[in-house]
Amino acid sequence: MAIRIGSGSGSGSVSISARHLASPSSRSLPVIRSSADTGGGGGPTSEEEEFARLAATFRRRLVVGAGAASLLAIGANFGGVTSFLLGLSPNTGRALRLDVLYPVSGFTRCFDLANAFEFVYPASWVGDQTLLYREAFKSESQRSLDPPPLIDASKRPTRNFSEPIAAFGPPGSNGELNVSVIVSPVPLDFSIEAFGSPKEVGEAVLRRIAKSRRGTDIKATLIDATLREDPKNGVNYYKLEFKVEGPSFRRHNVAVCCARDGKLYTLNAQAPESGWSQVKKDFFQIADSFNLTVHNLEN
Repeated sequence: MAIRIGSGSGSGSVSISARHLASPSSRSLPVIRSSADTGGGGGPTSEEEEFARLAATFRRRLVVGAGAASLLAIGANFGGVTSFLLGLSPNTGRALRLDVLYPVSGFTRCFDLANAFEFVYPASWVGDQTLLYREAFKSESQRSLDPPPLIDASKRPTRNFSEPIAAFGPPGSNGELNVSVIVSPVPLDFSIEAFGSPKEVGEAVLRRIAKSRRGTDIKATLIDATLREDPKNGVNYYKLEFKVEGPSFRRHNVAVCCARDGKLYTLNAQAPESGWSQVKKDFFQIADSFNLTVHNLEN
């Protein structure tokens, strides 16, 4: 039976057949089939094959997602994963200077391209705040828009000592435990070798330390002095271990001195004598890592 609604045979009429009016109890649930079920030629696809296709897609997405997440984690050193991987082959990481960005075996590299030196220091240490503020002030004064001071710069009092250009120490420390590098100008023909053996070089350095503390009772004692040669670059590194004692302090130092192109480089790592045993191994690693690099930015 069919019921027609409308007043004519135009397009506005709607035809409803009896099968559309069947009772709800007589209706069957819809069956959802994939296009493969009704397509020609292949026949119906089993549920196992359909599941296999979904599993393969999931595996591909999982591999791609895991790969992207791994690259992100390595690049950001998330959870220390990059440092861990580099620690599996620390010599390779250091040779590529990747420790400038990521700590390797607990050490980070200071690579100063402008002043042509490098060394490693404990990854937990931070830059000396006083030195950072001084450098920031110097940079700001060089590009400042303020008018120049009325006092002639040549008449200003100058300091009679060299300041570190790089310094690192534990966060929140008072400066008793740190490592620093000083670069001082010297004549082009200056030679540390002219002072004699490593021991004689060490004694000359200690005499200079004692003279720099006039009016105070300072005692400097040389413990050891060794020479590390770099014939490829023509640089000799003098490593000195010594103690400096005064009325109010007792320090243990490891220093490295070398000269090149009219510059005297001095790396000095110092610690209170009471804490020397805890940092001894780190200090020698710092000293042995100190090297001069390219001469300047143009080379």
